[in-house]
Amino acid sequence: MAAESIARLPWTISSSIDHRLPRRGGLFCASHSHTLAAPARNCVSTQSDLLLSKSSLRKSLPPLKALVASETLDVATTPINGDDKVGVLLLNLGGPDTLDDVQPFLFNLFADPAEELRKALYAKDVPAKVYVGMRYWHPFTEEAIEEIKRDGITKLVVLPLYPQFSISTSGSSLRLLESIFREDEYLVNMQHTVIPSWYQREGYITAMANLIEKELQRFDSPEEVMIFFSAHGVPLAYVEEAGDPYKAEMEECIDLIMEELETRKITNAYTLAYQSRVGPVEWLKPYTDETIIELGQKGVKRLLAVPISFVSEHIETLEEIDVEYKELALKSGIEVWGRVPALGCEPTFISDLADAVIESLPYVGAMAVSHIEARQSLVPLGSVEELLATYDSQRRELPAPVTVWEWGWTKSAETWNGRAAMLAVVVLLVLEVTTGEGFLHQWGILPLHR
Repeated sequence: MAAESIARLPWTISSSIDHRLPRRGGLFCASHSHTLAAPARNCVSTQSDLLLSKSSLRKSLPPLKALVASETLDVATTPINGDDKVGVLLLNLGGPDTLDDVQPFLFNLFADPAEELRKALYAKDVPAKVYVGMRYWHPFTEEAIEEIKRDGITKLVVLPLYPQFSISTSGSSLRLLESIFREDEYLVNMQHTVIPSWYQREGYITAMANLIEKELQRFDSPEEVMIFFSAHGVPLAYVEEAGDPYKAEMEECIDLIMEELETRKITNAYTLAYQSRVGPVEWLKPYTDETIIELGQKGVKRLLAVPISFVSEHIETLEEIDVEYKELALKSGIEVWGRVPALGCEPTFISDLADAVIESLPYVGAMAVSHIEARQSLVPLGSVEELLATYDSQRRELPAPVTVWEWGWTKSAETWNGRAAMLAVVVLLVLEVTTGEGFLHQWGILPLHR
């Protein structure tokens, strides 16, 4: 594919923007590497008194709206003939189960959007089958691939369910796909393409703005609410040493959402922090828990949490945000807490995902542009291997997925270690009562059976 054809590809970014350079999002309170001459009101720094405004940014940077593509290709131009069988593979991490009902719960989190995406594609005259492949739980990616082979799919669109690309999320799943593809003759001959990230799509931005606007209206004084974007963290070394675009894409994504809200006369203060860090290494900062405490100390009374990197509800939203961070916020002086739901099956979002798939079909099996050009343009690349060569060339060892059993003195670990201890106590009591033997009987606390 010729380099000069980049401008005609979907999701092409202005040539003046380079993934290797700090994005406009780098001017958030989440990053303090830039200095502005004139402070204003919109963005609140949680580590300094720096306040940023969009109006001051516009003077020196191109309009962000130019980065959002809304043009959808005519389906008739997509290279699909009567013999083609189109498949869409949705990728996510999944998670471990501990109770019998956890497995179907996890599956349904991703199966529901998959079914809605299938319906949306059919409504747009693209009869595609949609598969769910999880990295760490059922249905495993390997299981999805076997189903794809049984169905005789000839053209596959790989769509990670992460709006922003990271080598630790999308990259982890794509590494697995790469190894599977190399070992299977059927997959070697099957044409495919990857949609690396889609945070800048107009439908996604609109859907997020819709959810935020709706939740703001639940507050008694919506204009006084701090919008608190909480993103899943990644190790700092991935960004600074391995070139992971996650931080830049995350910050640009939030700027796009706030631009959309501003068109609706919503100009609330907002900030970004990163959650779910594990292990001793440094992760992206500021951390969500520390930021919540600092906001409370600064007098913030109303907080609306926005899980920005989560498409479906998960342990990081249902437990970490809804329980742990809410409790921390209320203890820190924040009086009113709200939370924006994950996108799930939001119609605007699902329709836009369907458009993304349709727009990528002409490039299934096409060669990718050069690595440098690919990093400047968010386009569907030609293959899993080419995408990894662009974004994950160092192939660093990835951290384990976020797990329930996190040992060590952290808020999450404290919660789950305590639950594990309580479960152990209950098990011991049941054994004591049912068998009539054990320490409690020996110590005389329970009567011995005769």
